[in-house]
Amino acid sequence: MILADKIIRLRKKLGWSQEELADKMNVSRQAVSKWEGAQSTPDLDRILQMSQLFGVTTDYLLKDDMEAEEFSGNGEEGEALHTVTMEEANTYLENRDRTGRRMGLGVLLCVLSPVMLLGLIGATFLEGSALTQTAAVAIGLAALFILVMAAVALFIAVGQKNEPYQYLDGNDFTLAYGVSGMVRERQAQYRETHNRYTILGVCLCILGPLVLVLGSVLFQDVPTVMLCLCLMLLLVGVGAGLLTYTGTVRGGMQRLLREGDYTPENKEKSRRYGKVAPAYWMVVTAGFMAWSFLTDDWKNTWIVWPIAGVLFVALMAILWATDREKKD
Repeated sequence: MILADKIIRLRKKLGWSQEELADKMNVSRQAVSKWEGAQSTPDLDRILQMSQLFGVTTDYLLKDDMEAEEFSGNGEEGEALHTVTMEEANTYLENRDRTGRRMGLGVLLCVLSPVMLLGLIGATFLEGSALTQTAAVAIGLAALFILVMAAVALFIAVGQKNEPYQYLDGNDFTLAYGVSGMVRERQAQYRETHNRYTILGVCLCILGPLVLVLGSVLFQDVPTVMLCLCLMLLLVGVGAGLLTYTGTVRGGMQRLLREGDYTPENKEKSRRYGKVAPAYWMVVTAGFMAWSFLTDDWKNTWIVWPIAGVLFVALMAILWATDREKKD
């Protein structure tokens, strides 16, 4: 085992992020990243410092043929960690690709769930339509619940597929020799695809509200506004699905490497934000439906969605700023 892999193993055994190790050694995170990527080698003073921090001998750090840890008694000994083998890492990344597709589809179904309801309500305003608003609401709500149930079934299936890898959410694992390099190589290969999907997803999420605003300004009739709203949900749903898929695939690589969103600090943030977003959009949807049904002013209530989108971005920015302030 080379020095780079030993640094990774010992750091993760103690549950430290690259930033935390860098702080303890008074170096930059980039320096630690280069050591762990075998792009550079720490000098002798840094080796001695790591020996004291990790509680291992310098011989263990410097001699590649020493696989078993030789403790010096000066540092913190951790419990035995699960070692992720090359085969296990490949299987996990393949699982992330499959579950990412299911998660993306589930998100799309959730976003599209009110489309039939809105479309049928719009149809009741067409001249000569035999469809009553009561029937439209009944059929639309039935379709909404069916799509939501299908999405929930997908999410449950994803959760079951991810159960064998729950240990990756904690600090109780390390990577076998060569796994880190393999993951970094796959990460580099996927980077262009991730960027392409991210750009497309963001553009679709922006285009959706734009279509709704333009359609509502140019056409004042309720059926057209409802059609534009359905088209907006379709565009946003596809965009959100793409972002979910590519984020899941990239997140699997980051989780193995303990980077990006999967450092201990960012994982806690993701858990908090993950609780805020669903609650926020449920309140927005309930407010939109209540306002529309109570006022019967469907041609104007669409304004809830673009306003809610702007406020959501502001809410996330406030949460992020609050986290930064606490950290500082």
